Parts: sequence; C-alpha cells; structure tokens
Amino acid sequence: MRVIVRIVSELCITVGTVIVLFVVYVLFWTGVKADRVMDHQIDQLRQEWAHGNVRPSAAPGAAASPAPTPTAYRSGRPFAIMYIPRLGFTWNKPVLEGTATATLKKGLGHYAGTARLGQTGNFSVAGHRRTYGDPFKDFPRLRPGDAVVLTDGTTWFTYRIDKGPYKTVPTDVEVIAPVPRKSGYTRAGRYLTLTTCDPEWGHSHRLIVWAHLDSTQPVEAGEPEALRR
Repeated sequence: MRVIVRIVSELCITVGTVIVLFVVYVLFWTGVKADRVMDHQIDQLRQEWAHGNVRPSAAPGAAASPAPTPTAYRSGRPFAIMYIPRLGFTWNKPVLEGTATATLKKGLGHYAGTARLGQTGNFSVAGHRRTYGDPFKDFPRLRPGDAVVLTDGTTWFTYRIDKGPYKTVPTDVEVIAPVPRKSGYTRAGRYLTLTTCDPEWGHSHRLIVWAHLDSTQPVEAGEPEALRR
C-alpha cells in the first residue's frame, strides 16, 4: 500500500510540474518569443522606410497632383506601426495584412477587405488579448477621446476613439462594416475599428472600440502631438 501511495504521489508531483511548466510556457515564453517577432517586424519596416521602400496609404488632404497608386498590402507582411498612448508610451506594435493565426502571432492584423489606413471606410484591426505578446491585454482601459496613432512611413494618422469598449459575439461581423451601426456613425467617414477577445483568457466574446480619423501629418513634420510626452 505504501508503494502504491508513493507511486501515486510521485505521479501527482510529475503531473503538477508539467502543468506548471506548461503555464510558464504559455504565460512567459510565448510572450518573449512574440515580443522578439514583433520587434523584428518593426525593425524590418523601419529599414524598408529608411531605404525608401515605402508603400503609402494615400493620406487624405494630399496634393492633387498625380501620385503613384498605393501598393496593395501583402498578406502576412507588416505595413504600419500602431501606437496607443493610453497603453503606455513604450507601447507600439506592427500591423500586418490579414488575420490568420500565423499572422496574429507576429503582431496586429488588418482585416483584409476593410479600408486602407487613412482612407474612407473602416480600417479594421484585430489583436490577441493574451498570449503571443499580449498586445491588447489592457484593451478594457481604452476610453473615448483616446488617441490611436499609426504611421506607414510617409504619414502619421491620428484617430480618436468615439465609442467602446463594446462587448459582442464573434459572429457580429457588422462591427467592421464601412459604417458600423452600433458605433453611432451614420454616414461614410474615415473610421478605425479595433477588436480583441473577451474574457481575458477566453474567446467567447469580442471587445470593440471605434474611432474616427482626427488628423494626419507627414513624417517629416515630426511626431504628432498625441505621442509627445
């Protein structure tokens, strides 16, 4: 009997150790790896921009003279960097094209088929709440009036949150429509939608915020006011 009890105890300890190691892997190691990957995506973008390889989003208010047609976003590739001061002045994440599982492990994902950055329609972006760097861990802290700033290497785009966080279900795809009804918007505009999972460690629901494009400025003019401490 003592032998059986000892064996069972040792098995319980082993199983417990495996569970603890798995939790450490999920909570810590995947985050470390994801942070490295996201930093690499940002470095890659900045290097491309430094060498003049920029894919502009044709910001509103640009000169009326003929300009090159913006290049299509490439699936799984980064094209912009997002900053949200409310989440910390060191918070910055790459935005990649698409919302495939592999893409969201590298950063935030632009919903293919929604508007381009800064253009008329609804530029919609998804991100993990937890795991893979926890990019939207503090999503519930977002409030109306908060700035969401993005750059594509040529232009700074400052959006201002109008509504959210709003809770809904994953099948509610209307939240990324060109004019999402529940946002309170009633006509076409230049909008931004951010989405993430809820609850924090689940995915039965989604949290949403909606924003409008407040201002743009060329990168040569320096950082927008929202990013100045």
